[in-house]
Amino acid sequence: MQFCFSDRYKKTPGSFLDELFRVSRDPAIISFAGGLPDTTLIDLEGIRKATIAVLEDEGRSALQYTTTDGYLPLREYIADRYRSRLGIPATPAEIQIVNGSQQCLDIMGKIFISKGSHIGMEAPGYLGAIDAFSLYEPRIHTVPLIEGGPDPDIFEALVKRERLSFFYGIPNSQNPSGTTYSDDRRRHLAEVLAGSDCAFFEDDAFGELFFDGKARPPMKRYLPEQTVISGSFSKIIAPGLRIGWIFAPAPVLKRFNHAKQAADLHSNLFSQMILTRYLRDNSLDDHISRITSVYKEKCRLVCEHLDALGLAHTNPEGGMFLMATLPEGISSMHLFEEGVREGIAILPGVPFYPAGGGEETIRINFSSPSVEEIEVGMERLSKTLHAIRGRIPHS
Repeated sequence: MQFCFSDRYKKTPGSFLDELFRVSRDPAIISFAGGLPDTTLIDLEGIRKATIAVLEDEGRSALQYTTTDGYLPLREYIADRYRSRLGIPATPAEIQIVNGSQQCLDIMGKIFISKGSHIGMEAPGYLGAIDAFSLYEPRIHTVPLIEGGPDPDIFEALVKRERLSFFYGIPNSQNPSGTTYSDDRRRHLAEVLAGSDCAFFEDDAFGELFFDGKARPPMKRYLPEQTVISGSFSKIIAPGLRIGWIFAPAPVLKRFNHAKQAADLHSNLFSQMILTRYLRDNSLDDHISRITSVYKEKCRLVCEHLDALGLAHTNPEGGMFLMATLPEGISSMHLFEEGVREGIAILPGVPFYPAGGGEETIRINFSSPSVEEIEVGMERLSKTLHAIRGRIPHS
């Protein structure tokens, strides 16, 4: 039969994520291409104890339906952390629990984007956001990421030229580049947006993962009424729990809640209760400190190997990713294909540029592979690069 798929889906470009997941499942391949946290850092014992405690204390009520906005004690914890860690006034009423922060991307697209709507984002930009927004057929305008954040002149010109529904950005340890906005750039972007109808969609999936342990001021501090923040426990507790949140102004949250209710009624209550119990019984700051100590060492090791290969690269202050620039004449897609045959997977930069570009860049995830895998994987990357270089004709 001929299925009658929507015109919207027919126009949506294919996602490179399918290919990424395929190669990442192959045990013979050392993958720097995925976006996974280090599995060994998940506190299995702590989560096991929290699960047992929830079943013993809450019983069948933990397995019932709940409200769309989410488990109140968890929303209270998140609001309190915004106040104590970042000095931002936040209440549980301004926070809604979601199925990982990826759901925020879909619902924000659903409530903000009409066909042909204008939105802005960074270049390179997060692949998951590009895929999520594209389903709603917007016109995507990109602003190049330079040192300190989005190019301020191009950003200002874009906001003045187009009526953007929102600008989506990852100010802290951006995926894919690892770039962090400077405080001056955050202030400037807020000044440009102030008084406009353009919201700033601040994806803060990595804000807890700075190697120096210091919090950076979010955009919401400088643009409180126009900023929507999404956050996640996936990178700091466990992605399998699928717990994230949105922190938004009331007019946004009202529509967001309605769209989420239509989508799934509510996020997994059992996971929310387990997570809340875990956070109550353990020090999140101590746990994050262990994670960032490991990621800092892994990032340093990858950077040393890239330096030895003569590849320019970003220098992340935290997070899980960095980007490197390949020698002239080497295509990142070609390197991906050749690398898979050598047992190494890196992610080409091309899918991160919705307006085109990125052929000479690669994204490297340093959080997931072990130190030993990084050593072996970088050797395989070196071998692959040398083989490709050897086949490039010299003038």
